[in-house]
Amino acid sequence: MVESNLQIEQAKQWIVSLKEEIKSVIVGQEQVVEQLLWCVVAGGHALLEGIPGLGKTMLIRTLSEAMELQFSRIQFTPDLMPADITGTTLLDLASHTQKFSRGPIFGNLVLADEINRATPKTQSALLEAMQEGTVTAAGESYALPKPFFVLATQNPIEQEGTYPLPEAQLDRFLVKIGIEYPTRDELKEIVKRTTGTQINRASVVLGAAELKQLQHLAKQIICSEEMLELAVSFTMRTHPHEADAPALVKQYVRYGAGPRALQGLISIARVRALMQGRAHVSWGDLSAVAKPVFRHRIGLSYEAQAQGISSDHIIEQIEQSIEQERTRQ
Repeated sequence: MVESNLQIEQAKQWIVSLKEEIKSVIVGQEQVVEQLLWCVVAGGHALLEGIPGLGKTMLIRTLSEAMELQFSRIQFTPDLMPADITGTTLLDLASHTQKFSRGPIFGNLVLADEINRATPKTQSALLEAMQEGTVTAAGESYALPKPFFVLATQNPIEQEGTYPLPEAQLDRFLVKIGIEYPTRDELKEIVKRTTGTQINRASVVLGAAELKQLQHLAKQIICSEEMLELAVSFTMRTHPHEADAPALVKQYVRYGAGPRALQGLISIARVRALMQGRAHVSWGDLSAVAKPVFRHRIGLSYEAQAQGISSDHIIEQIEQSIEQERTRQ
């Protein structure tokens, strides 16, 4: 149960201030910033997809500055090894003992840049860290700092020399965020901010303690039985064998979303409700967060790709089918 409306209002003000601080550095991309904050407050990891040069790295660095989190960047390349991410055990010649040298994964906010350029073996080094919050080396387990987020980027256009992320790893990302090309006015503003003598840096808005409070409060947001039933229905309709699935799902989907998608849908919907100053989840929250939660968890057929049918088209059809049923009731 949410303790008080005052707490919700305070949380809303924190998030508004955080958004404003990020906007003072980052031009446009309001929807991206919003979805990234959903993910961070929900305590999950995010996959950002967009062509090079759209400010993905600057956005993530700005977020870390505004929240006073330790930023760490890993540039993924084909020759990157798992130990380059997690760290390695070295021999201390002075004491004749082994000592673990921590890798760049030991940060609060870790940017995995162009994650699909690394080999599957190296990509899998992130799995334990993302799921368990630990790193295992030479039989020893090391806890990662808290909070801990992996924000990975990938280029959707250039496929040569890349390794598609396996479904098991994609499922570890709470959301997949698409980054759009800037408008004319945004391009002008980007040039003004980045080619002059002044360098914009974000100021600290809140720290790890305040973030922990936000995360705790988000988990208290009420999700009624009706909203839970709608979330389950949404998830089930991503599967082609489901009787209530739209025709587009049955025709173009190979496999649907799993239980983690349902967990993510509820978690992110709670955060969105909190950001809007409400103590309960609405259908508007569920439908608003569905695309970033589901788009990387729906497997499309080759026919869908040939026809230009995307996961977002599928999600829109499912949303419409549920809304039609709600209207009839």
